[in-house]
Amino acid sequence: MDIRALRYFVAVVDQQSFSRAAETLHVTQPTVSKMIQQLEQTLDLTLLERTGKRFTLTDAGNVVLQRGRALLAMHEEMGVELQDLQQLRRGDLRLGVTQQGHTPLAPLLAAYHRRYPQIELKLFEGGSQNIEADLRSGVLEMGTLLDHAANQEIWQEFDSFPLVRSPMCLLAPKDSAWKGRKRVALRELAGSAFIFYGEGFALNDIIADACRREGFTPRISSRSGQWDFVASLVRLGVGITLLPKVFCDTLDQGQFTIAKLAEPALDWNLMLAWRRGGHLSFAARAWLDLVRTKT
Repeated sequence: MDIRALRYFVAVVDQQSFSRAAETLHVTQPTVSKMIQQLEQTLDLTLLERTGKRFTLTDAGNVVLQRGRALLAMHEEMGVELQDLQQLRRGDLRLGVTQQGHTPLAPLLAAYHRRYPQIELKLFEGGSQNIEADLRSGVLEMGTLLDHAANQEIWQEFDSFPLVRSPMCLLAPKDSAWKGRKRVALRELAGSAFIFYGEGFALNDIIADACRREGFTPRISSRSGQWDFVASLVRLGVGITLLPKVFCDTLDQGQFTIAKLAEPALDWNLMLAWRRGGHLSFAARAWLDLVRTKT
């Protein structure tokens, strides 16, 4: 079985689109279609039922998808192990980082670079959900994920180490109705316009789930994957947001209303994660050792 055809098939399913898969793989859409056809011919099975531009997985497609993910991960690990043999203390660190992880990780990455200047830091930025998928497929060796009640099942697949724990705070314009308050109950925000984070950010789910438990669905006025830009939109009156205290502390306190969220209290728990049972390169093991000693 052609490992490249398998990679194309998994990309099509993950992206739910031949064209988006082609963009991700940096090839043309006809190339992707041809590789999927060749895979189906090799297996003598139909993997995708096509209806116009849409498709659904057949039973055979589901089997190939699940086993294919495992094979691709093993293929990536084999390459890492061989690289370890050939390039001791060299190579690269493939690390997935959420935008909110920039601030706490920057000093650690600088210390790592000073200790291992020959290792290239390959940082893949995205939301937690995208990082989670790339960890499963072997594209990433390690990545930052949020730990929260709704995703406890993923820790059956990943090992982890805590990086940062910070309480969530209300961030609102300086002359908001909560000015001067130290604590705000989440249900008080029911009528407000919320600024959410980019698609694929687990923090969105954490906030939305908490709001629903308090009896309301948040009304979203805007989205951005950059927390500092979110703060700028709040300052200009576009809406309010919930932001970890570790980031609120870096802002000009006179420009905002900042109050710790209570009833219920929410925490932002950033974890360093990697596939359970997967091989870690020298670069990844060295990174983990440094994080454990510095945090």
